[in-house]
Amino acid sequence: MRLSTVILPIHRWNQGGREVWRRAEELGFHAAYTYDHLSWRTFRDEPWFGAVPTLTAAAAVTERIRLGTMVTSPNFRHPVTLAKDLMSVDDISGGRLTVGIGAGGTGFDATALGQEAWTARERADRFGEFVSLLDRLLRDEVTTAEGRFYSAHEARMVPGCVQRPRLPLHVAATGPRGLRLAAEYGQGWISYGDPRGPGDLPAEECPGVIAGQLARLADACAAVGRDPGGLEKVLLQGSTRERPLDSLDAFVDYAGRYRELGITEIVIHWPVPGSIFEADPAVFERIATEGLAQLG
Repeated sequence: MRLSTVILPIHRWNQGGREVWRRAEELGFHAAYTYDHLSWRTFRDEPWFGAVPTLTAAAAVTERIRLGTMVTSPNFRHPVTLAKDLMSVDDISGGRLTVGIGAGGTGFDATALGQEAWTARERADRFGEFVSLLDRLLRDEVTTAEGRFYSAHEARMVPGCVQRPRLPLHVAATGPRGLRLAAEYGQGWISYGDPRGPGDLPAEECPGVIAGQLARLADACAAVGRDPGGLEKVLLQGSTRERPLDSLDAFVDYAGRYRELGITEIVIHWPVPGSIFEADPAVFERIATEGLAQLG
């Protein structure tokens, strides 16, 4: 099992931002991700920076830690321009980029470009086309495709990704269509828990939700002739009533339960004082440096 963190893009780079990303590497995290939103929940009127510039800056001040989005979506992205940005960050980081990608939701940035809010069906339709085209763009030097929602005309991605045949995509999904995309295109799969209302689900029921999702992921892999063991299974902490960051022992219990289910990577939120991600920094650092070792 690997342990990673997600660092919200809320830090001015010259006022602590640089140090946070460097510290994540020093603590030994496998990866450091950031959210790709234009604004997000209670942070809507607070500082919030762009994901791609943040990851670019982070790549320049780190050497080993993997970097990525958790997650990017079609809400305000187009596959052609996104692919160019991702290819560039992959190059700047020396091949350390992992892209978490999802269908997007109904948050503040879902209509920021002036479009009407998409239905759940339209989001799923768009996401399928988005992932397919993004996959092609990141693999091929020249791509031409005509889609219902997204097209490309002789879009050039030269010299291509450092990681071959392309950088890894981790698909966030819980429904059948999204799980099918994870099975077809993903090097990993991401869950944050129960999409129906994760904050209301009793903590003791949360592992059962993940177990069910993993079973459906295995079915989706079987449908396309793929071994589910070849996918990373990533659990993003912070959207359930579980409290693994309260103490080192609480984290060890949490991580152990999910490792037994088949989760291969846990992502914990970097502490943000006065927010839902508030945590004791000393406990957080102990978890980072000692947590997985105590699993045995």
